[in-house]
Amino acid sequence: MKYTEEHEWLRPEGDLVVVGITSHASTQLGDVVYVELPEVGTVVTQGDEIVVIESVKAASDITAPLDGEIVEINEAIADEPGKVNEDPTGDGWFFKIRPTDMSQLDAFMDEDAYEAMTG
Repeated sequence: MKYTEEHEWLRPEGDLVVVGITSHASTQLGDVVYVELPEVGTVVTQGDEIVVIESVKAASDITAPLDGEIVEINEAIADEPGKVNEDPTGDGWFFKIRPTDMSQLDAFMDEDAYEAMTG
């Protein structure tokens, strides 16, 4: 798994990458009450704001970590946003993206580097 400075995790699965937020981000946000996901088929550029997440403490945007196409979204968290808090690195994933260039993953942190950053 790879991690962004914005507290997203990226898990490669074949030619796709599953994206969610880290446990650290979930804790910082507090109870998630609303998630707006992108449309399947949306083509995104790294840095595009593509998810809106609202919690009891704050509203945040999640940006596309990679260039590519959104190929699947996690409808379960749109219906039950609390899943993001319950299992942020499992059932609380946000979307799957088919990256244009998998080598973009090389720029992100591994788990040790992320732990050091959030330490």
